[in-house]
Amino acid sequence: MTTPSAPDESPGTSMTDEEYGALRASAALWAGTSVLITDARGRVLVQRVDYRPSCLLPGGAVDKGESPARAAARELWEELGVTAVVDRGLAVDWVSAESFGAPGVMRFPGEILHVYDGGVWDGERIASIRLPGHEVEAVEFVEPADLPGLMIPGDARRVLSALRARVEGAGPALLENGVPIAPGVLDRVGALRTARVPRHHPFDPAPAPDGLPVRQSRGWLFAPDGRVLVLLDPGTGAVRLPGGAPGPADRGDPWAALVREADGEAAATAARPLYLGHLVGPNGPEGPGCPDGPYALVRHAAVLTRVGAPPGGPAADRVPVRALATPEQVLELSDWGPHGAAQLAAVHRARDLLGVPRADRRPLTELTGPVAF
Repeated sequence: MTTPSAPDESPGTSMTDEEYGALRASAALWAGTSVLITDARGRVLVQRVDYRPSCLLPGGAVDKGESPARAAARELWEELGVTAVVDRGLAVDWVSAESFGAPGVMRFPGEILHVYDGGVWDGERIASIRLPGHEVEAVEFVEPADLPGLMIPGDARRVLSALRARVEGAGPALLENGVPIAPGVLDRVGALRTARVPRHHPFDPAPAPDGLPVRQSRGWLFAPDGRVLVLLDPGTGAVRLPGGAPGPADRGDPWAALVREADGEAAATAARPLYLGHLVGPNGPEGPGCPDGPYALVRHAAVLTRVGAPPGGPAADRVPVRALATPEQVLELSDWGPHGAAQLAAVHRARDLLGVPRADRRPLTELTGPVAF
């Protein structure tokens, strides 16, 4: 029996099964697997191990005859003492021999690494972790932006790419040395590569009390498909809602401040505003020139009517990237602590009142030009 060496090979060139097998074996790669687990704040579980100075996700080598998903579940049990079904992929990474920096005696041929979604773990499940007593010395949950300082560069790139793929919800990302071959908007701006600012302020759906100064007004501005306008900082990858600090021209009206700021930074206009609530900032100054004492961060919901052309000029490279995201994606890209769920619930109540459908998860859509809704 003969086997063509390629599907389109001419009939005159063929090789035996033995020759074909030897050819394929000569190009073989190692196979590895890992599991991405986060806590409710979006921090990533990493392991400190006794055989290398850098941290790792739970995982390891795929055994002979074992599927990557079964290997991932086995590693969770061996390393964390947790039984779990692993059935959702986040990334597949082709790691070249040259990128790894392995010693020559290892004869590292390259590797295919699979990253699976271990989900969001609550306190009870985290408390159930049991370390094996060898290899894994400790586990901790860390801010995504801290990963490059804890992992070797390729591992950190892979984990951040997998985390963005989880937020995007479009299926596994295909990577080469940790870099997506088809980057989405979150990859292009480097979302989660810098530390998220903790905003663990209590959310209150009531109007801000008299005498409590309003220092910020932001809005959940809905497109017809149920997604909201978000702004991504091109320098840091940080995500925020449109809006900003009230000024004298707003005459004490938080909605007027939101309208002014959304038009100035995103060329966005909206209608049919609903007051959503306010967050209570802690005691102490929020910035230079701000007095001590608590303050309010006001939130509205409204329907987008138009997004104009992005600002140009010399500062165009610092203009925020405008995109549509689900409210859940906004929450996952932020660090709002235990109070984030309360604000998200208020957002969906307002969405229902505005007659806007609930959005299905999909990749963020960048708005590069004018859009009328």
